[in-house]
Amino acid sequence: MSDPRTPALDGIWLGLDLGTQSARCVAVDGTGRVLASAARPLTGRREGRRHEQDPEEWWSALAAACREALAGIDTRRVRGLAVDGTSGTILLADAHGTPLTPGLMYDDGRADTQTGAVNAAGGDVWQELGYRSMQPTWALPKLRWLLEQGKAVRGARLLHQVDLVTWRLAGYQVPSDASHALKTGYHLIEERWPERVMDALGVPGDLLPEVVRPGTVLGTVCAEAAEATGIPPGTAVVAGMTDGCAAQIGAGALAPGAWNSVLGTTLVLKGSSPYLVRDPAGVVYCHRGPGERWLPGGASSSGAGVLSQYFHGENLDVLTEQAAALDADAVAYPLVSTGGERFPFRAPDAEPFILGDVPTRPAAFHAYLLGLACLERLCFDYLDHLGAPVDGPLTLTGGGARNPYWCRLRADVLGRRVRLPEQAEGAVGMAVLAATSGGAGLEEAAAAMVRIAAEIEPSPARTARYTPVYLRFLDELTRRGWLDQAVAAHARRRAAP
Repeated sequence: MSDPRTPALDGIWLGLDLGTQSARCVAVDGTGRVLASAARPLTGRREGRRHEQDPEEWWSALAAACREALAGIDTRRVRGLAVDGTSGTILLADAHGTPLTPGLMYDDGRADTQTGAVNAAGGDVWQELGYRSMQPTWALPKLRWLLEQGKAVRGARLLHQVDLVTWRLAGYQVPSDASHALKTGYHLIEERWPERVMDALGVPGDLLPEVVRPGTVLGTVCAEAAEATGIPPGTAVVAGMTDGCAAQIGAGALAPGAWNSVLGTTLVLKGSSPYLVRDPAGVVYCHRGPGERWLPGGASSSGAGVLSQYFHGENLDVLTEQAAALDADAVAYPLVSTGGERFPFRAPDAEPFILGDVPTRPAAFHAYLLGLACLERLCFDYLDHLGAPVDGPLTLTGGGARNPYWCRLRADVLGRRVRLPEQAEGAVGMAVLAATSGGAGLEEAAAAMVRIAAEIEPSPARTARYTPVYLRFLDELTRRGWLDQAVAAHARRRAAP
């Protein structure tokens, strides 16, 4: 492990995070100690499939959060910053960086009719990049929608969510990062915009930003931004990543085969690979990280959101204690979405089910805890089926990781050691990435700055006990026609003694 007191990591590093609900700033030193943090709320507008935010609010909220966070620390030690945002969120701005449109958010689905043209024009490129096709919520279909609405005036610029902030910080337009540009169709292998595809879609070349890899120094904080934010002028502005990748960095899941499993409303897995992982089914796709690493991942439609759906208003701590005492083997498929499943299999017609008897509320609660653990195990079996490295360290983060029994159950079902970081959030991940501007490598910075609070070793006896439950879960998914038989067979082979 690197000595955190080396000159490369000396100083204070800022992580700026633009989420759906809030804008956040954290200040972290070279040992990973969070010195200060602050957040400001963000508001949005939802109407049917549309979801918008005011881009000016991103800047004003983030500037206010920075001012509060920096008020009590020695800003002379601030060395660099990086910003993360929501994946696929875009807007159009004029040549001076003034927004021309609202921010079309990551889950805005208005571009449904444009998606077919996008996939027809770029299908061979999307196939080469491993994700096969784009969805209506991705940035390029939404850009096509904006162009069809006549929103691109002379000199207009496409901006991803963080691009507006980095423009304001530097005082001029700086390059976008390849992580945010992925869903706009940026060619991650050739590291350029696919001109043939963009021409076919009517996207002008001068609309698109220059793109660099995450971790590249984009510029420095200008005097005007320093006055607005309290960040010292001259502070390095480092190209960031999307929020999911930022959380992965914050968890320290960067070695080849390392994974971060984020259990929130839904389950999201993010890993690290020395090579691009391609998925013929388009369920898993890769970001390109700093250096030569690729970051494969997938987002499920299942997760801890089932607890608020089925146990709303109940005392979850009490239910957990009662469920742990039962330790039953009924298993429930923890689907949250009404639109079917998207990872570790794609099944638009998927719906929840329960295998086994659940005569009491604690029994039903345990069935959902166990079902999530089984689904998580299937995610890793699917990733292994694709050829992704999966045997590195595993960290558990997200709201679900605050339940100690659930973490232990997941470790037992998976049959592998899990780690629980102290501070695994996107803003901390961006502080770690910002620290690389001082000369440290990303893994070196993460080793020094990511603190592990606890490790859980699996119980071999409990792993053996839950394996038949997992196999029964696989059988039911296969019987219903949702899980490909080849994937199920691969999972069964991995479960064999």
